Order: sequence, then C-alpha cells, then structure tokens
Amino acid sequence: MTKGWFDTAFAIQILPALLEATRVTIVATVFGFFFALVLGLPLMLGRRSGGVVLSRVTASFVEFVRSTPLLVQIYCFYYVLPDIGIRLDPITTGIIALSLHYGCYMSEVYRSALEAIPTGQWDAATALGYSRRDTYRWIILPQMIPRVVPTAGTYLVYMIKESPLLASIGVAELMFVAKDIGQERFQYLEPITMCGLIFLLFSSTFSALLTYVEAAVGRTWVSKDRFRG
Repeated sequence: MTKGWFDTAFAIQILPALLEATRVTIVATVFGFFFALVLGLPLMLGRRSGGVVLSRVTASFVEFVRSTPLLVQIYCFYYVLPDIGIRLDPITTGIIALSLHYGCYMSEVYRSALEAIPTGQWDAATALGYSRRDTYRWIILPQMIPRVVPTAGTYLVYMIKESPLLASIGVAELMFVAKDIGQERFQYLEPITMCGLIFLLFSSTFSALLTYVEAAVGRTWVSKDRFRG
C-alpha cells in the first residue's frame, strides 16, 4: 500500500474495536447528559432563591464552571481530588465532569425558559391557592419543557463531540482507541477517519432524533392549548 492512501481493508479490520469503544462513548454521554439535566434544575432554583447568600453562591459557582474549560475540570477531578483522599476511576470521573459542566449550562437554559413564562401565571397560581412547590410542579415546569428541549438537544450534541476529552485521563472511549491503534501500527489515517465518521453518524442521528422530539413536544403542547381553549 502506498503510504498516505486510505487502506480500506485495515479500516474494516479495526472497525469492531472502534465500535466496542463507541459503547463507552455512548455510556459517558448518556449518563452525563441525564445527570446534567437533573443537576441543572436545583442550580437554577438555587440561583433564583430568595436567600441572598444561596443565590450569589450558586450564581458564582455556575459562572465559574461555565467560564473554565471542560478539560481543566476533568484534570481537576482526576488529578487533584486524590490529594484530598477522593479517588475515582476514569469513566466515573468523566461522567461527573460532563454532568457538572453541562449541568451549569442547563441551569441557564432552565432559567431562560422560566423567565420566558408570563408573570401572570404566577399571579393566577397564587390567586388559586397553589403553594410555591405545586406552582412549579403543575403550572411552571410543564410550560418550560417546550422551551428547554431545543437547547438541551444542542448541548447533547456538543457533549458527544466533547467526549473525546475523556481520553486525556485514560477512558477507553472512541478517540482513545483510535489513537491507540494508530500508535500501534504507525498508521493514523484510517483509525482517525473512522473515528470521525462514527462521530458524524452519532451526531447526525441524535440531531435527527432531537428534531423529531422537538416537533412532537411542540405538537403536544399546541394540542393541549387548543383543548384548554
């Protein structure tokens, strides 16, 4: 084979190893995104709380995390925490870092969705005797969902594309395995190209799925509004 040309046989040979590593990438992304969705809500509520101290501390924490690179945070969890007696395996560290980083972004998504709801909704809930908790649960949060889905989907795609950063701490995800194969064979073109194509496939698939979910949520919300009308 002439050096520099794409070796199709080699690409097919390494495909099973790359697909096996893809499972790690998917696990880290799915769990990271799920915990980011969960974490973003209390961060948003803390920032909007009536307590000045809690609100300022939460806001400062969110801004700090959003303003620092994800790679720095990954290194911090993996290399700094052991100095204070906290040791985590690479995949757990990666999931926590992704969850925290994108959880702070999701808190801002939730906050913008919440602020887009007319203040009359709160007044109506108060007039009807709803508690603050029930107001959030039955009136506010359901109206936030259609506003949150598009941006949340965008962050999911971003998370997929940033998952190769976990290779920096030894997580055997897709990029890590592709680089390892290249180092073993001194042949990088095929593994890196296959890695890029797999990421393209998953990003496109998730984007199409999220477009469908966004449309489905929109249709459901419009139907509810018509029914109420």
